[in-house]
Amino acid sequence: MRIADFKNSLSFVNQFIYFDSNDYLREKTSNTLGLKQLIADAEYLLRIGIGESDKYFLNGTVGNLYRICGEPQKALDYLNSCLCFALEEGDIKKETVTLIRLGEALKYDEKHDEALELFEEALKKCKDNNLDTYLDFALQHKGKCLVEMGSLDVAEISFIKALKLREFKGDTTLIDSTKKALELVKRLKNQ
Repeated sequence: MRIADFKNSLSFVNQFIYFDSNDYLREKTSNTLGLKQLIADAEYLLRIGIGESDKYFLNGTVGNLYRICGEPQKALDYLNSCLCFALEEGDIKKETVTLIRLGEALKYDEKHDEALELFEEALKKCKDNNLDTYLDFALQHKGKCLVEMGSLDVAEISFIKALKLREFKGDTTLIDSTKKALELVKRLKNQ
């Protein structure tokens, strides 16, 4: 398998990943075997040796897939490799993306306080470096973490800020995701 073949196989992954409305909108899969096969393919590519940017991509992908498969400890190993790469390269964009991904993996590992710290760090990186591209993601994931921690009012503020940014971007998928998060907050407040 080549890296191009692997990237092509990822185009189908969204067909079996969903946001579980009964579990704080966490990403889950309806096809664990399919995700495990993608993980195995990526791990194979990592073993045979590839370029540095491809290593970053594959480690990030494997980390996310392990998180979705319910194995956040394995996810953390791969995502920490990504963070090391981003720091060595001095790549603020990759560092910011990885902080958000690591935060998600920590959240899935029930380490909400640590996750929240990483989301805050990602927000600071976005603001300090004018990385508007990732600001809405940092706010969204911070909000979802706050929901799980029971801080619904603060989560709602975070989602409202994310929604404004996403409406400006005009990406309907992202807008819908944030609207669902706001609906979750409303539902939880009414319980």
